[in-house]
Amino acid sequence: MEKFVTLTDTAVPLEIENIDTDQIIPARFLKATDKAGFGENLFRDWRFDNEGNIKKDFPLNQEQYQGQILVAGDNFGCGSSREHAAWAIKAYGFKVVVSSYFADIFKGNSLNNGLLPVQVSPEFLAELLKAIEENPKTEIKIDLENQVITLLEKQLEERFDIDAYKKVCLVNGFDDIDFLLSKLENIKAFEEKHIA
Repeated sequence: MEKFVTLTDTAVPLEIENIDTDQIIPARFLKATDKAGFGENLFRDWRFDNEGNIKKDFPLNQEQYQGQILVAGDNFGCGSSREHAAWAIKAYGFKVVVSSYFADIFKGNSLNNGLLPVQVSPEFLAELLKAIEENPKTEIKIDLENQVITLLEKQLEERFDIDAYKKVCLVNGFDDIDFLLSKLENIKAFEEKHIA
C-alpha cells in the first residue's frame, strides 16, 4: 500500500446523509474478483442516468470540484458490508473520506485498503461543506501523524481518532502481512529464545 502521512488538497463535497454501500458501488458491479474497474462505477446511479449520460448536477461530475478528499454527510458507508465500496472510492482517486459518522464495517474496510476515514464533529463537517461550497478551491490538510484535520483558509482544525495499529500501517504503507513481515526479526528472536 501507499504510505499516508499528510495530504493537502481540495475536496469534493457530497452533502448527503446515510450514503450506503449500494449507492457507493451498486450490487450489479460486484461480480469482479479483483479491484480493477471499480472506480469508474463509483456512485454509478447518481453520476449517470439510465442511458449512461452524465448527470451534470452531481458533485463528482462538476468540474469545479476536484481533489483526493471526499467530504460527505453523516452516516457514510452504512448498509451491507461490501469491501468493494472502499475499493471503488480508492480506485476513483480519493485518499480520504471525511464525515461526522462512519459505519464500522465500512471504516474497517477502508483502513484495510489504504483509504483514510476521518470522523469529525457535525459542526466541523458543516464548516467544511460551507467553505467548499463558497470556494471550491478551498484546501484541507490531513495530518495523520498528529491526527489533525485543518480547514486552511480559516485556520480551523480538529483532532480525529484512529486505531493505533491501523495508523502505523497507513503511515508505513503496510497491509496486515507487511506489518507482520516488519516484525520478522523480533518473531525469529522470540522463537529462538523459547525453543531452546
